[in-house]
Amino acid sequence: MYRLLSAAARPFVPILLARRAKRGKEHRQRLSERRGENGIARPEDPLVWLHGASVGELASVLPLIDRICARGINMLVTTGTVTSGGLAEQRLPRGVIHQFVPIDIPRFVRRFFDHWRPDLALFVESDMWPNLVIEASARGIPMVLVNARLSENSFARWRRLPNSIAALLQRLDLCLAGSSPDAARLSELGASNVIVTGNLKIDVPPPPVEPTALATLRDAIVDRPVIAATSTHDGEESLVLEAHSRLRRNFPDLLTLIAPRHPERGAHVAELAAAAGLSPALRSRGELPKRPTNIYVADTVGELGLFYRLAPAVFIGGSLIRHGGQNPIEAAKLRCAIVHGPHVWNFAEVYAALDGAHGAEPVNGVDRLTAHFAAWLSDPDACARVAEAGSKVVENMGGGLDRTLASLDPYLMQLQLRQRARHA
Repeated sequence: MYRLLSAAARPFVPILLARRAKRGKEHRQRLSERRGENGIARPEDPLVWLHGASVGELASVLPLIDRICARGINMLVTTGTVTSGGLAEQRLPRGVIHQFVPIDIPRFVRRFFDHWRPDLALFVESDMWPNLVIEASARGIPMVLVNARLSENSFARWRRLPNSIAALLQRLDLCLAGSSPDAARLSELGASNVIVTGNLKIDVPPPPVEPTALATLRDAIVDRPVIAATSTHDGEESLVLEAHSRLRRNFPDLLTLIAPRHPERGAHVAELAAAAGLSPALRSRGELPKRPTNIYVADTVGELGLFYRLAPAVFIGGSLIRHGGQNPIEAAKLRCAIVHGPHVWNFAEVYAALDGAHGAEPVNGVDRLTAHFAAWLSDPDACARVAEAGSKVVENMGGGLDRTLASLDPYLMQLQLRQRARHA
């Protein structure tokens, strides 16, 4: 039924793409890629195709991409969001091809495979579109799910359609799960050959920083106390602004950095700040925080490493609303004291370890959020102890990258042998 409906939807794609482009959700100059059209030639040697939905998925596999490329294997990377395209331009190794993934309509998918003819397909976490998977299977392309995860909520939804999810999972050659609970849920839904390799996001190096940008912001901030709220969602920024307003009574020079999960929401966050009687500045407009600035809206892509180096205490968003929580690992690696809401099932194992070691603190609303920030602003040594504990937790949880590569080695070795034979 899905395949029939997706095929019937093809005439409406131009309308969909135009609307998404108008809202900033598509790259206007690269809409043809969403129809499976490609202006880049396929490399002659074997090609590994890796697909990750958005920024988080792509960031988590950058070290994996580096290691595969180091073996002399060509790579095609596809993503589905504008922000992930920006990250790809900044961080992918030289020679790796980036394309936006085609919309999951049979004709577009066939066009994509006719051109690229990948020799191995790697899907990151859980972003498996039915037509992509079925077409790859029909063409005999080995498929591996890497850093596989399946939250309790997603598991409950898929259990209502057991035959559908089983039909996809059973086509995978290998499923490399990020944790034991993920592996158990995937196996119950029909995945075979499931191996727990660990969370790749833990092995990602701390996000980089441009030294000039860091020096410029530090000069602008001078000696002001700083806190941050990163990867925030709608409904969370208002709570952060309320916490800031309360904290100003004891810390009148406080500067709060807010990095919304979707940078295009930056102007809206600035409007919320102004409506709360605060003075915002927007980084996307090239503005720097001046002395009267209360809220610095960090609405850019690929700069979390900059903001984590400026703020000793950070609220990680997606957790005070029922979203499942955003990634705390980068903040922990850069020795930030972390505070988060109760809804963190996307990273349940990591948050549980952080909370258990007092490397992060859970809160359930603006009162506790304010209290933790106030305590850490008043006692920098206590803040540093929490940050150090969090850093040690993520350091001890590593190793997923090496285990993932070991599981992929038979596939990669086969491609290398074919490549050598071709050039012999």
